[in-house]
Amino acid sequence: MQIKAIKTRVFSESEDLFSFILEHVKKIKENSILVITSKIVALSEGRFVFSRKDKEKLVKKESDIYLNSKTWFTIKYGMVMPKAGIDESNGAGMLILLPKDSYKSADNIHKELQRKLKIKNLGVIISDSNFLPLRSGAIGVALGYAGFRGLKNYIGKKDIFGRVLKFTKTNVADSLATAAVLCMGEGNERQQLALITNSTVKFSGKVTRKEMRMSNK
Repeated sequence: MQIKAIKTRVFSESEDLFSFILEHVKKIKENSILVITSKIVALSEGRFVFSRKDKEKLVKKESDIYLNSKTWFTIKYGMVMPKAGIDESNGAGMLILLPKDSYKSADNIHKELQRKLKIKNLGVIISDSNFLPLRSGAIGVALGYAGFRGLKNYIGKKDIFGRVLKFTKTNVADSLATAAVLCMGEGNERQQLALITNSTVKFSGKVTRKEMRMSNK
């Protein structure tokens, strides 16, 4: 698998995201995955505010579940994250929220790129940074994706000693997002897009957004 982070100009709030992508990605090969940082998706959707005055109120409003703590642990989009994903880094004084619906955004970009570039097998990931409990440092997560299966299911298959696997699944979407975020960087690299090629994902025209949610059954 190869990952190429793409250097871009600074994305301005409320500008057209699709035009920005085509400005920096002239060609995409079949069976590729385009990773787009959630920050520019949110900026294109107008999901930002300039005032920090009511930040805690905004975090509560954006959260599905809000845990009152020093770090403002929240649950949003079925994931535990600090401050409902609201970020100040690389925001030029703005508070940048998460996209309204990252799966819908990924699907729209996926379909438009397929049409424009005449690609059959294409994946799109809207990536963001998150954390693992009790571990230091950011990792990548896929807030939304389109064009491929986000999980690889091993249930019912056998391990190397013939034992039937009962619970094992590989989180493909977040693994790809983490690999891409590692290449894209977290600071002033200005690499807001990345292309993944030669991966082993299963491309699919239909994505079930609930496949990443852990079942309590």
